[in-house]
Amino acid sequence: MDFNGRSILVTGASGGIGGATVRHLVSAGAAVVAAGRSEQALAALAEETGARPLVFELDSEDSVRDAIADLDLWGLVNCAGFGGEIATPMDTDLDVFDKVIRVNTRGALTATKYASRSMIRGGRGGAIVNVSSQAGLVAFDGHISYAASKAALDSITRVSALELGKHGIRVNSVNPTVVMTPIAEGHWSQPEVAEPVLRAMPLGRWATPDEVAAPITFLLSDGAAMITGITLPIDGGYTCR
Repeated sequence: MDFNGRSILVTGASGGIGGATVRHLVSAGAAVVAAGRSEQALAALAEETGARPLVFELDSEDSVRDAIADLDLWGLVNCAGFGGEIATPMDTDLDVFDKVIRVNTRGALTATKYASRSMIRGGRGGAIVNVSSQAGLVAFDGHISYAASKAALDSITRVSALELGKHGIRVNSVNPTVVMTPIAEGHWSQPEVAEPVLRAMPLGRWATPDEVAAPITFLLSDGAAMITGITLPIDGGYTCR
């Protein structure tokens, strides 16, 4: 688990999972570039961890390209996300759907596009981890937009693993259950929503940011050198049913 100064970009670094991932990677010896939209939040994280802050707009290809095209990267964690709305297929707001896809799916692909170019240019291989969701694997009420964005991200993971493997670059997804970040808590803190899911989950509780960051760190590490193209549920056993 020693990254020996390898440079890894983490998007969504000011969020709960992103921040925890930055901390884990820094502790493991990585040179972390912590990316996001909030200069203030990233500055605080950088002061705490020593990570390099980098501000850009993930939904703008020009912004992503200008920010990371010249970086010397070995790895990438696509952690930025947008929760969208709770809606059915009958009443979904297609403008919200478009934004969810633009951030969760297109944004991750854009970061992968330019990060992988840097990784190939470096000629040292590398690893990418996409932060997906259990909602990409199983159906949940009201999650039509979010689930679509994460299922598409899982497909991007598999195709990217196929395409980038020839360059020694591994690509995997983690698919966590609910982590009580600001994205999730508005919906999942409601007992009538949470309790049926928790009853169906063998471990019966939500994940913590550290419980997602640790598997991300493993999948980036040399300990996972023969693992690519997978979607790894971190869901307390919910999807085993």
